[in-house]
Amino acid sequence: MHLTAPAVGRTTARDADGMAVASFVLSLLGLLVFNFFLGPIAVVLAAAALWRGTRRRGRALLGLGLGIADLVVLAVFMHADSTISWSF
Repeated sequence: MHLTAPAVGRTTARDADGMAVASFVLSLLGLLVFNFFLGPIAVVLAAAALWRGTRRRGRALLGLGLGIADLVVLAVFMHADSTISWSF
């Protein structure tokens, strides 16, 4: 007796679409706060979504680009402040 329905092939496409959207949202949020954590997560999610063949390729590419921009912004601020951490 099965309590759950068997997985169908569309779940991977739907998962990849969700990863693309999550990457985009996290990378946008990462430009404002927590770019040290959210930038790499956005990059990994975008790469995974593109690898799985998402139908939302534009959002995955934007998430990838903005995730990299998060890390660049972090590096610029760290270089300008001459420190490894934020100084509040």
